[in-house]
Amino acid sequence: MNMYRRQPMRSSIILAGAVLLVALGPVACGPGAGNGGPRFALSFPAERSGDALSGRMLLFIAKTGDPEPRYQYPVFQAGPSTQLGFGIDVEGLQPGQEAVVDSGVFGFPVRSVADIPAGDYWVQGLLHRYETFHRADGHTVELPMDRGEGQNWITAPGNLYSTPRRVHIDPTSSDVIHISLDQENSPIEKPHDTKYVKYLTIHSDLLSKFWGRPMDLGAIVLLPEGFDENPNARYPLLVYHGHFAPTLTAGGGIRETPPDSGLTGRALQVEKERWETFKAWTGPDFPRVIVLQIQHPNPYFDDSYAVNSANMGPYGDAINKELIPEVEKRFRAIGQPWARVLTGGSTGGWEALGTQIFYPADYNGTWALCPDPVDFHAYRSVDLYQDSNAYFYNADWKRTPKPGYRNWLGMLSSTFEERQHIELVIGTHGRSGGQHDAWQAVFSPVGADGYPAPIFDKMTGVIDKKVAEYWRDHYDLDHILQRDWATLGPELRGKIHIYIGTMDNGYLNNAVYRMDAFLSSTTDPPYDGVVVYGDRFEHCWTGDPDHPNAVAGHTVLQRFLPAMAQRMISTAPRGADVTSWRY
Repeated sequence: MNMYRRQPMRSSIILAGAVLLVALGPVACGPGAGNGGPRFALSFPAERSGDALSGRMLLFIAKTGDPEPRYQYPVFQAGPSTQLGFGIDVEGLQPGQEAVVDSGVFGFPVRSVADIPAGDYWVQGLLHRYETFHRADGHTVELPMDRGEGQNWITAPGNLYSTPRRVHIDPTSSDVIHISLDQENSPIEKPHDTKYVKYLTIHSDLLSKFWGRPMDLGAIVLLPEGFDENPNARYPLLVYHGHFAPTLTAGGGIRETPPDSGLTGRALQVEKERWETFKAWTGPDFPRVIVLQIQHPNPYFDDSYAVNSANMGPYGDAINKELIPEVEKRFRAIGQPWARVLTGGSTGGWEALGTQIFYPADYNGTWALCPDPVDFHAYRSVDLYQDSNAYFYNADWKRTPKPGYRNWLGMLSSTFEERQHIELVIGTHGRSGGQHDAWQAVFSPVGADGYPAPIFDKMTGVIDKKVAEYWRDHYDLDHILQRDWATLGPELRGKIHIYIGTMDNGYLNNAVYRMDAFLSSTTDPPYDGVVVYGDRFEHCWTGDPDHPNAVAGHTVLQRFLPAMAQRMISTAPRGADVTSWRY
């Protein structure tokens, strides 16, 4: 069948100058080479790089050129508006050498360039650059290092891309369409400190040892009102987890001046909400705490999930034993477990809950909002333990696709399979930077090739039960709670608070139902926390039943910090400082 002939791994291309006899000619690649149909030959000029480059060569084809085709490939959703993408691995690609996308190269949503209907289209090429890592576990891997952008292949500094242009594509023609990657993404400008918001970077010995190169962790610190005026005060710490952001996004972010008069529409509303958050933050009777927003993009994702991982390294220990003590030292935090709490949404919701579970005595409560899958019986719409295939429901005579992304009415925009295939175009070996590849990198053991062991076959959906067992024993939060409740329960009593919408777009509520069933039934000891559901709310519901998610996301600090502060005060040990920060 064609789906097997077009295996993306087989259509990789290894380009080494000594091997190529015609340096400037097109390089045929993949099993489809010579099978007819259009071919796209992508190269970069010497002025963009005088050295050979390795990475993922991507070709995007769209019906319109606005926005650029690369921006019309939504890897996190694979929705109805998704245009066409194709990708091949390149190694040692020299300036002027051409990597060819032909009919044998795997693509999504269309499997082959030979299947594109005749017509005029906008085309664009992009090279997502990799570098070599010699890890401490003995494996050598090629991965895209974050370069300050948050592991985003579209905007990563140093990535090369072509100026979009309109071309005619004819599937019956064997014409070669040449594309020159004549543009390069610029470096990311770093933000500047303000009175309230501070940016810092620390070197991590733990991560540097694992990756075999210098590795850093970043932090964005929001200081309380009166920090400078009260030099003897020491403060509790709220650790805010979530996806990478270059600037403060905790609680929707703040702005320290009124909104610009030229703004209109939603842009104006957002800035008004940030201004309101700032006024609350600096106003009377608001809890005086430090908010820490962690930055930990890595070679697999914009975020590490804040746990120790066989593929990503010891991020859990690096964050909790290197970064947080340094932040507490620099900014006069109390630095005791009773004076630390956690929150975050989506990825950050999983991290806030996972950190509380993996470091139970180090924190005094978590407010986990719309967390990623907390039970792998409900890995979105897939039961990794009972299902045999991630893409289709178990059945004798029919193949019903499993859903991937829905709206609040239950209407689908993509299947689970589609969400995997769009990631497969962007990167083999789990290197897409997409959500499912990220989970695989965090949760899987290391494969024989040094890359994450696949939880299921990306082409067929067949689940690897051995890998699923590893996931369960190491990162299934509900399984871990049930397995270890005798020791975890006393440490976690009163600390767990979970909020999620019942129509989460990615079916994340299903896993919460399972955890809730356990927590609600356990009595030795009781968990004494809360699990709250937002009826028919989508991702990412933060506990406000009266406002849309986009608005409620800007009031997280206002709604939760008073309860967090009260818990810390009421559970503080005798003699603890519960007064210097309450002014």
